[in-house]
Parts: sequence; C-alpha cells; structure tokens
Amino acid sequence: MSNYKKIDFKSLESILYQRFDREGFLSLKDLPSPTLLKDMDRATNRIIEAINSGEKIVLIGDYDVDGVVSTSLMKLFFDEIDVPLKWIIPNRFRDGYGFSPTIIPQIKGYDLVITVDNGISAIDAADMCRDMGIDLIITDHHLLPPKMPTAYAIIDQKQKDCNFPYDDICGAQIAWYLIASIQKEMSLSIDMKIYLEYVAIAIIADMMPLKHINRAMVIAGIQLLNRSSRVAIRAFKEHLSREEFSSDDIGFQLAPILNSAGRMEDAIYSVEFLTSTNIYDARSKLEKLINFNNARKEIEQSITNLAIEQVDESDSVIVVEGREWHEGVVGIVAARVSRHFEKPAIVLSRSEDGRLKGSGRSFGECDLFDITSNCREYLDKFGGHHAAIGLSLSIDNLVDFKDKIEDEYIKKEYKDTTYDPDIVGELDFNDITFDITRLIKQYEPFGEENPKPRFITKSVKIIQVDSIGKAKEHLRFVLEHNNIRFVALKFKCRDRYDIGNFITISYTINENNFRGERTLQLLIDKVYNIIL
Repeated sequence: MSNYKKIDFKSLESILYQRFDREGFLSLKDLPSPTLLKDMDRATNRIIEAINSGEKIVLIGDYDVDGVVSTSLMKLFFDEIDVPLKWIIPNRFRDGYGFSPTIIPQIKGYDLVITVDNGISAIDAADMCRDMGIDLIITDHHLLPPKMPTAYAIIDQKQKDCNFPYDDICGAQIAWYLIASIQKEMSLSIDMKIYLEYVAIAIIADMMPLKHINRAMVIAGIQLLNRSSRVAIRAFKEHLSREEFSSDDIGFQLAPILNSAGRMEDAIYSVEFLTSTNIYDARSKLEKLINFNNARKEIEQSITNLAIEQVDESDSVIVVEGREWHEGVVGIVAARVSRHFEKPAIVLSRSEDGRLKGSGRSFGECDLFDITSNCREYLDKFGGHHAAIGLSLSIDNLVDFKDKIEDEYIKKEYKDTTYDPDIVGELDFNDITFDITRLIKQYEPFGEENPKPRFITKSVKIIQVDSIGKAKEHLRFVLEHNNIRFVALKFKCRDRYDIGNFITISYTINENNFRGERTLQLLIDKVYNIIL
C-alpha cells in the first residue's frame, strides 16, 4: 500500500481550494451565451420556422439518464408552448444505440428530426434523412467520429470551430441551451431556470466534472429540486422519506432508478415518469421503475458472482463471458469486477448463435479504448473512451482476442501502483471534528473531478463489529485510534473481522443525525492490512 502524507484541517483546506483555484466558484450569471455553440442560431431558426409553419417535428433521445432527461426537457418545453412533438427513445435490445437506420420507419412523414444526447455518429441515418427530404438537427456532446454525419445543423461543443468555452458538458445541458435559445428568439415568458432541476440530475448521472458551469448548474438545480412542485420529484421524495436532496441522493438513488428502465426493458418509462402530470401517475410510474431497479440489482449480483468465478487472476486484462447474460447490466458487472480485482475488465454476453456482445471498464492508468482498438481485427463492433468500451465479436475470435489484448496491455508498461488519487491523505482520529465536516460541505456538490475527500488511517483497532441490515449485508464497527472511538459502516460487505484486530481503512466522514443528536461516523470503502 502506498504511503500518504499526514493531513490536518489546514492542509485539507489547501487541497480542496486548489481544485478551484484557476477560475473559482462560478454562478449562473457566468453561464456562456447559447450563441457560442456552433450552429445554435441555425438550429434555433429552423426549429422556430417549423413551429410557425406547423411542420411535424420528431425527437430522438437515448436510453441512459442523460438521454432520458434531455428528452424530458424537450417534451416539457414543447408541451409548455403547446407545440406537438413526437419523441422516440431507441430500445437498447431492439434498436441498439442512438439514431440508427432501425429508427427510420418511425420518422416517415416528418419534416424535422432533432436528436438529443446522440447523433454525432449517425452517418447512415443522417444520409437516409437527406434522401427522404427530412432536415436533421443533431445535438450531442460526445467525441467526434472520423467522418461527420450530414445534417442541417450540428451542435456539439467538441467541434473544433465551436466557441463554447467548456468541453465537458452533457447532452441535457445542450438540450437546455437549445430550448433557452428558442425561448429567447420567440420572446416567450418562460423561466428557463426551472428546467435546471432536471439538468442537474443529468450532469451528476453522466459523471460530468463538477467544476466551472457544471457546478453552478448542479447547485442551482439541487436548490430547485428541494423546493420543486413537479409531481415526479414529489413522488421520489416520498420514496426516500425526505424533503431535501444531495448530489449523493441523485447519483446513488435517483440515477440508478431512472437508468434501470432502459437497462431492463425500455427507457420510455423513465421519460413518462419525469413528465408525469399528476401525483397518482407519478407514484405508479415510480413504483414500476423501482421494480426494474430491484430486478436489475438481483440480475447484476448474480452475473457478478458468475463472472468473478471465471476470473484467472494472472490475467492483466480480465475477459469473461456467459451464456445470455443480460446485456443491460454487463457494463455495471464489468465495473464491479474491475474494482474487485483492481484490473481492467471486459464482460461479454453470448447469444445462441455464438455472438459475444458486452462492455469493458478500465482501472488505474490503463487506456482500455487504446489497447482494445489495437485488437480490432477480432472485433465486429467497437466504441467508447479510455475508461469504458462497448464491443462485439464472434466466439471463434475470443481466444485470439484475449491473447492480443493481454499483449497490448503488457506493451504499454503501465505502472502497477496502489496509489489512490481520491485519498487526500492520512488522518488521525483526533483530527476528525465537526470543523472538518463544515469545511468539506463548503466544496459540495461532490462528484467527478471534485470527489468527496477520502482519508486513510492505519493501525485502527476493532472494538466491536456487527452485521446489520435486513439481510445482514452491511457491517457496523466501533473503531479506536489514539484512544478516540468512532462508529464506522461498511456497506454490502459480508467479510469476517474479529474484535481486537488492527486494520487500515480508507473512508469518508459523514454527519449522522438521529433523534436530534448529531454525531460523526465513518463510511468505509476499503479495509487493508488486517493484523491479528
């Protein structure tokens, strides 16, 4: 295990401040103008023309949370201005990702197609739109392909000649900018700030860096969520039995539930929930999503167990496959397997005809996209980025693929390190105070590129340990260090620990309010070095 510097209140304050020292904390008044996005004016004018002339408009979304929220934003806005809008979200299992040729039969007879959170790689579908005389407006935020689709307008901040100052924004932010631009040009009296409550959900769920305008939009969005009158939000507050949300509630509670519909069946259920018009429908739709999510968790755990059993721990890159493993969860399973073994992992589902399709997640320094890209000769389809990939291949190519990707990993000579950049330093228990938690709160919300500070403490004595939870799936410790004791929790853990053992732990600090009493507790993410 790597050595970490000792840390106290003052050094922690310096570390957190350095995350924002380049541009400080922005607010909504610092949001760039929509006109800085390439083709925004052109797209806006074409949509207004279609609205004024009564043309038929169709929207193509995506099945993840960003795509679902983007679709919901557009639908809510068009409902508010009383303009018909057909919306389509491709089905993961039937249509595949994004605006593909399989969607074309559903858009016949329409005059204008708008994509949200997808479309930048839709070469074939774009050509088919052109041949059918349908104008296409693409709004996306993903990396640009070698060849760009042909479209009336393309809004993607990653275009070289785009003047938007921030590269890392999500699809829902671009959708919000588009409707803000339409609202302004049409001189409508609509408060665009209200829509930020949904935009914040997408920013967090799509793991955008919580800096610059992203932080400003999330802070404003969470404030709006906490006083929201939308029935979907009211229903979700009832589900959580609370009146206020944190970024963690969105990332670990709401986002997985919204994601589950697209993973298990069809993302249209998530859009219908977010755009519910009465509380009774919202509750019913939320219950359906929760059932999807519970089923997802059960299937995911089952496949994770099967995948772990297959792993050869001598492999540098884990590649496992199983017959008809659920395609909607293999990405999550890959992430779990990767974290478990601290190695890149690829999890594949095998169909009856011997085709393999799945996802991979990277670990540490490894650029999984790079090393897999050098194995394209064995792949049918492949895409992604350095940390996550999607791919398909024939079962006949599996052995050669595994050998090749192992060789590619070894060639890169990645450093084998146990250093965790999210651990800010080594903390003594006597330095854990409410002053520390007050300091940490100043830098909320936490997420990508602004992680909640994690600490490490060595030679911690186990005073007490108990299994808790309905299925005894969590552990509750009483731990002692330097004669100071804290309660600590480790979730989803059935490992055995004995009273009197000394351990090293990494953890976050949490304020716990129970029956009016405020205490500090530790949330353990990893236990190292058990000493009997």
